Amino acid sequence: MCGRYAASATVVELSETFEVDEVAGHGTEALVPRWNIAPTDSIAAIITRGVSDPAQGRGTLTRKLVPLRWGLVPSWSRDTSGRARLINARSETVATKPSFRKAFSHRRCLLPADGYYEWYTRSVPGSGKPVKQPFWIRPLQRVGEPDLMVMAGIYEYWRNPERAGDDPDAWYVSAAIITTAATDALGHIHDRMPMQVRRRDWSDWLDPGINDPNDAQTMMHVPGPDEMTARLVSRRVNSVRNDGPDLIDEIKHE
Repeated sequence: MCGRYAASATVVELSETFEVDEVAGHGTEALVPRWNIAPTDSIAAIITRGVSDPAQGRGTLTRKLVPLRWGLVPSWSRDTSGRARLINARSETVATKPSFRKAFSHRRCLLPADGYYEWYTRSVPGSGKPVKQPFWIRPLQRVGEPDLMVMAGIYEYWRNPERAGDDPDAWYVSAAIITTAATDALGHIHDRMPMQVRRRDWSDWLDPGINDPNDAQTMMHVPGPDEMTARLVSRRVNSVRNDGPDLIDEIKHE
């Protein structure tokens, strides 16, 4: 799974990288550089929405930078109490699982990150006490790709019946990261990793008109062992209260 990640690009940088047409007004103040993003946090996402264009007599697509909540809440949920449970969607079942299948067909998004954290349990030398050791996993520079990890995501709308329709908080918009089996290079740390979307597939991945799940599956990329790197980092990242660029600094065993 992917349960914690970092994203330090600014709204301006993301807007330029993804060539967005519009930056959402409500909630974007939360999209600041962070190095310890946790479930239910507000996260930056790139989506495409259809809008009416009377001048052209047809609908047009608008690419937007928006804040979403990490942890998908299906539209049919009674409330948002389970928002921390569906932070990941398995690529093997995302097209068929009731919680995800409609979003996978119609509401796909790009979730930009610097990299993500995974843990494995080890014993402290001399004590035998088990500790959770975090690793920082990030992409290497790749030709034609941004200096980011662009994760494949899906998003969903949930309507709060207790709020008026014109209330900006009437809709809870949430997302999940699509994951797959980790490659051998990373599998010794954790058996799952985020799927990515290459630049050449961004437009099609975001297009809500491409709703065949088989087509969507082909747009997701499993990074090879030469595309990612991992290093030990401080156990300070284990607490969501800690933040800052020092969390991704390489260390020796603590």
